[in-house]
Amino acid sequence: MTRPLAATSYAEIDTPAAMRADAAVARRALSLVDEAAAEGAPSLRYADYPAEVGKPEIEVSEAAARLAAVLEVYL
Repeated sequence: MTRPLAATSYAEIDTPAAMRADAAVARRALSLVDEAAAEGAPSLRYADYPAEVGKPEIEVSEAAARLAAVLEVYL
């Protein structure tokens, strides 16, 4: 909805322009769901995944290291 609902029995009825805008937003969201569904689910087979995956390297900048030293945080 584009605005908060009023406390009347006709609160669900909005202007045609607002309902059209809501429908356009819903249509865009559903198209994203359709695209994701078309890609298919990821494989569940053990053989489809690499045997060993390395951990990512995290680089600590000099400024972050100085800040950690001041805060007595060990990186």
